[in-house]
Amino acid sequence: MAWEFVSLEQGIEQAGSPVALLWKPGSPAWRPPRVEPEYAGWAEEQTAWRETVSLADLSFHMSDAFIEGPDAVRLLSEVSANNVSAQAVDQAKQFVPVANDGNIISDGILARTGKESFVLSGVEAAQHWVDYHAKAGNYDVSIEIDPDMEYRQDSPRLFRLQIQGPLALEVVAKAFGGPLPETKFFHSTPVSLLGAQFRALRHGMAGQPGYEFIGDFADHELVKDALLAAGAEFGIVHIGALAYSTNGVESGWIPSPTPAIYTDPALEGLRRSISLYSYEGQKPLYGSAFSERIEDFYVSPWELGYGRSIHFDHDFIGRDALAAAKETVRRKKVTLEFDPADAAAVIGAEGFFNWYPRMRIEHGGRAVGFTHSVSRIAPIGKVLALSIVDEGSAAPGTQVEVVWGEHPGLGTPADADLGFPRIRATVQPAPYSEFARTAYRSNRS
Repeated sequence: MAWEFVSLEQGIEQAGSPVALLWKPGSPAWRPPRVEPEYAGWAEEQTAWRETVSLADLSFHMSDAFIEGPDAVRLLSEVSANNVSAQAVDQAKQFVPVANDGNIISDGILARTGKESFVLSGVEAAQHWVDYHAKAGNYDVSIEIDPDMEYRQDSPRLFRLQIQGPLALEVVAKAFGGPLPETKFFHSTPVSLLGAQFRALRHGMAGQPGYEFIGDFADHELVKDALLAAGAEFGIVHIGALAYSTNGVESGWIPSPTPAIYTDPALEGLRRSISLYSYEGQKPLYGSAFSERIEDFYVSPWELGYGRSIHFDHDFIGRDALAAAKETVRRKKVTLEFDPADAAAVIGAEGFFNWYPRMRIEHGGRAVGFTHSVSRIAPIGKVLALSIVDEGSAAPGTQVEVVWGEHPGLGTPADADLGFPRIRATVQPAPYSEFARTAYRSNRS
């Protein structure tokens, strides 16, 4: 029996609205596939990338789009706010595609691998955006999307192994027989190890220095074993799925913005080109911050802190709306520190916790924003929530309350009093990590 394609647009039509399709109370938190939950224990693994050194295997949870052809630069420039033409070969950038209303589709990492070739990595929403416009606009490019491993049994095309932490550069020097060539932040350099040829991207997570090694998956085990062996004397810790899924909270990266694609009539063709069983069709919404309007969950690149990646020196989809939004930004990304007593009473005093709810944040008795991810960070003994709040409530030290619970969805008023407990919280900057805020991108050593 032939498989019948069901589009995102069909799913919305059948459900009745985008929110009816996506609002799913009780959804489990995402975790990276094909990685053990823990190796040394989630708390010790969180500590390792802050205090010693860690290895994270990122080979399985990201989708990659390989984009190549004479029109590659023009295509990527016209579907994003990035200055792609100025991007150097071997340089990576935060990819910022926006819809006609100036809100983000989804971010990604765009690496330029040649004069006419790029790899776009991350969740598939940004890749679907590029692929759709490439086809609709008859650009002279080829695009091959290698999906993540969540629903596959084979191997990915690329491996990604990240060495991270204060001792990361010592481990790398041990593995390669000396320091790697001087490399700018988010640039890569070719390297070899035990006969394998691959690239070293100057990168890290949670604000610490490190490298992300990227190459042919056939060399995955060889390179991984060599890095772990080199790190043994430094106490290297292998990061499991539990700990890894918490790193974005400290580094200030919101991993799951709602793509701004669900209601714009001009994007019906895009929605009909995307499977219902995709990131855009299945990424759930849940929490106490319910709204029947999907647009209330959209976010702007300005709110996400992506201003350094935005360039208005070219024409692109959403350009005018994005430029106008800069003058009217009313929300800001912040970190919330939960009150320890309230967190213990509502969430629990100990044990692993990581979740991606849209919990309503209140200040002075009114709603001022919502959370995006909430994690317990063992090394600092706190529960943190990466959030978006109104500018008037974004100053560090501001006291707010988080309404903790799961709204049932359509059929219950958004402002219904459902008896949810409230967790007191203090606004702090995002990124929460001082190193990530002040020195991460300038780090060269």
